[in-house]
Amino acid sequence: MTYGSDMQSSRTWVGDADVAPVADPAPGAGAPHGAARPGAARSLIALLARSLVRTALMLFLVATVTFVAIRALPGNPVDVWMQDLQGTGLTADQARAQAAKLLKIDVDEPLWSQYVEYMRNLVRGDLGDSVILSPGTPVTEMLSGRLAWTLFSVGIGLTIAFVVGMFLGSLAAYRRGTWIDRLITNGSALMDAIPQVLVGIALTFYVGVVWKLVPIQDLRGAHSPNVQPGFDLDFALSALAHVIAPASVYAVTSIGLWALLMRSSAISVLKDDYVTQARARGLSERTIRVAFVQRNARLPLVTGFAITMGFVFSGSVLVEEIFLYPGIGQLLADALARRDYTVMQGVVLVTTVTVLLATAIADALYAWLDPRTRAEQDA
Repeated sequence: MTYGSDMQSSRTWVGDADVAPVADPAPGAGAPHGAARPGAARSLIALLARSLVRTALMLFLVATVTFVAIRALPGNPVDVWMQDLQGTGLTADQARAQAAKLLKIDVDEPLWSQYVEYMRNLVRGDLGDSVILSPGTPVTEMLSGRLAWTLFSVGIGLTIAFVVGMFLGSLAAYRRGTWIDRLITNGSALMDAIPQVLVGIALTFYVGVVWKLVPIQDLRGAHSPNVQPGFDLDFALSALAHVIAPASVYAVTSIGLWALLMRSSAISVLKDDYVTQARARGLSERTIRVAFVQRNARLPLVTGFAITMGFVFSGSVLVEEIFLYPGIGQLLADALARRDYTVMQGVVLVTTVTVLLATAIADALYAWLDPRTRAEQDA
């Protein structure tokens, strides 16, 4: 997924004030500051109200589609449990009756009745209890134990990719048309096209099995089995060692995107008039690159970082499954295999909320980094 066109359209200049074109005062700019506050407050309230309505509508649609899609899958929790019980010598009918009793779920209940009950609980903030992975355990409790690990691995991987990608993209823009530019551009396009699951498999096979550079088998999971979780150095070092593999996959598959976006943004900034004027004023190339090009080219990338993190977060299923990393992606894979309806619904909803929050953070970052946006909000 790329954000090049959206980011380019939102690029703005935040460089030296002496070079920036000064806009004409807006109508009513000379009015007392206090007189503008009621209108600004009403606009802010209307903006927040529209945002809340859109968020609520999106969550409702996602919850509804997820509810229907999950129940359209072949099999259900009772069927999965029934297959396990049949191995003990019970007949199919006996196993089904016992499974329904143990799981406390009626899969023959009308779909509309299940939906009404589900939405009623969802409005109260109740995601329900796991029906088969951990019967009786609240889904929120299961999610809270996995969410932190996914945020940890995805956050580290994407931060590394963002920093490295910005550096490579800037270098390619400054050396445009040279072999360095072609090497970075082609390499980034290749890295951006490689699926995460392929990188994970290759990393496991070559680095851990063929070349034996890293003991991949010993680094599966979130930490070593003999290390107790806690705020101590042993646990921190163990967690960092185990996060290397999944974070490396996220980094390798994301560097290309950020390098290409940074190159495109920096080249566009280099063509702007204020950069030419800065050179005419005799400013050094280093000053121009840092104070003008870097500051303006990275603005759309910083705001896009939060959005990208939300989408990568939702695609962590296969990566965590490869490395047995106990994040929310592996929980979804386990729930899908065992047809744990409530856990699957909870994971999808949490992922949706994460993407929505990431979008909101991106908007806030843009307002904070763009002086013109801040000025409009303060008006």
